[in-house]
Parts: sequence; structure tokens; C-alpha cells
Amino acid sequence: LPAVYSLDGLLVFGLLLVCTCAYLRKVPRLRTWLLSERRGVWGVCHKAAVIGTRLHVAVSVSCLLMAAYVLVGK
Repeated sequence: LPAVYSLDGLLVFGLLLVCTCAYLRKVPRLRTWLLSERRGVWGVCHKAAVIGTRLHVAVSVSCLLMAAYVLVGK
């Protein structure tokens, strides 16, 4: 829990949220069930999925850099 309050923990959480929501958007049943709502908590997941699919190159590079930082830098 203390890792959430650090900047790198927050970045890891954000990247995992974007990657997970983008992955769930590719599953047809889950897309209509979870990511069809555009307001509230599910709206955040919808927006994260849109970011993950539109900026997939930048998100994947960010994930690789963050993984290297967590494995080597810490």
C-alpha cells in the first residue's frame, strides 16, 4: 500500500489500468458489458481503453521503460 503513494507506484498503476482496459476492449462480450458506459467509474475504464488503443505504441514503450526501471532502478 505505501507504494501507491509514490510517483513511480502511481505511474505503474496508471499503466496497468490503461493496458488492462485496452485488453478488455478487445474482448467482444466484455466490451459491450463493461466498457459501453461513458460516465462514472466505468467511464474512466472506457477512457483508459481508448487511450490504450490509440496510443498503443507509446503505452507499450512506457510499459517497457517502467519495467526496466522497476527491475533495475529499484
